[in-house]
Amino acid sequence: MKLDVLNIQGQNTGRSIELPEEVFGIEPSAHAVYLAVKQYNAAQRQGTHKAKEKGEIARTTKKLKRQKGTGTARAGSMKSPVFRGGGRVFGPRPRNYSFKLNKKVKELAKNSAFSHKFANGALVVVEDFDFANPNTKEYKKMLSNLNIQGKSLLLTADHNENIYLSGRNLPKAATHAVLNASTYDIVNADVLIISENSVGKIKSIYDQN
Repeated sequence: MKLDVLNIQGQNTGRSIELPEEVFGIEPSAHAVYLAVKQYNAAQRQGTHKAKEKGEIARTTKKLKRQKGTGTARAGSMKSPVFRGGGRVFGPRPRNYSFKLNKKVKELAKNSAFSHKFANGALVVVEDFDFANPNTKEYKKMLSNLNIQGKSLLLTADHNENIYLSGRNLPKAATHAVLNASTYDIVNADVLIISENSVGKIKSIYDQN
């Protein structure tokens, strides 16, 4: 599996790079991707929601009316959920929404996302580059040269502060170190841009496993 390497001017460098078939050439598992995205979204939830129940309401507990003879239901406290301002029945409480996912499933999900991008022609490999200073204009120019439409995700071998800051203000552009990118990040992008050294890093990590 080979892909041509482009430069940030959008020109073919005349080189191609071998992509590991175990990562970019597998049959995508939709269910594994679903579980990984579900786990990511669940982890983003704060879980700080809270409603006061009957025992937490500060209202009078004086008996409102006599027990019998009123023609209506008995009532002994304004805290009751049946009254306006009373406690809520089975209200939400703070909780942690995150859940565990096996390492093999997460690995399968990420490889499935990579393979899906490759199979659909939404994968671009660029030679390694850097900006002398953070420059959003240059980042936009690079995306234009590569003819990138929609949301893009640029994966670099390691965290590059100048590249990250250059693309941070662009609403449809994201930048991550290749090992820090989640399955959600990959799936959420319309086009995946991978630097040349990132492919080598993926290969080395896979070889270690």
